[in-house]
Amino acid sequence: MTAPAIEKLATGRSLISDLLFHRLAAGIVKDNGVSRERAERIVDQALAFLAACALNRDEQLAPSEQVDIGWHTFILHTRDYRSFCARYAPGRFIDHVPTDDEAHGPAAKALLLRTVEAIRAAGFAVDMELWPEVTRCSQCHAGCTDSP
Repeated sequence: MTAPAIEKLATGRSLISDLLFHRLAAGIVKDNGVSRERAERIVDQALAFLAACALNRDEQLAPSEQVDIGWHTFILHTRDYRSFCARYAPGRFIDHVPTDDEAHGPAAKALLLRTVEAIRAAGFAVDMELWPEVTRCSQCHAGCTDSP
């Protein structure tokens, strides 16, 4: 069974109903104490990430820490998440497989860069503020952003 073509959409938000989108954003606000606007951006990027996963079945992709919040929230809505997977990744459930806490450094940054490029290639806008690990230096564990 092949996945239906995902139209070149500007936002991940377009992949689910407005009702579900608002429900997911509200859950993020409640559980994570972020603004409604930020929660909506997180859900949007989580959906774009999942669409990229559906289109890139054989490639390892990973969410940023913030986008992962949106994925976790969506998974809690099991029926809706299962329906999303059935629609965009038929015959496959997009499993959440956490990485080790030690998955930092150049390899992790390269994985996130590949993920951002896969999202862009799928036709979705990337909110780089929600992918800070991609722009932050991966060789410094002191939290600086301009180390060589």
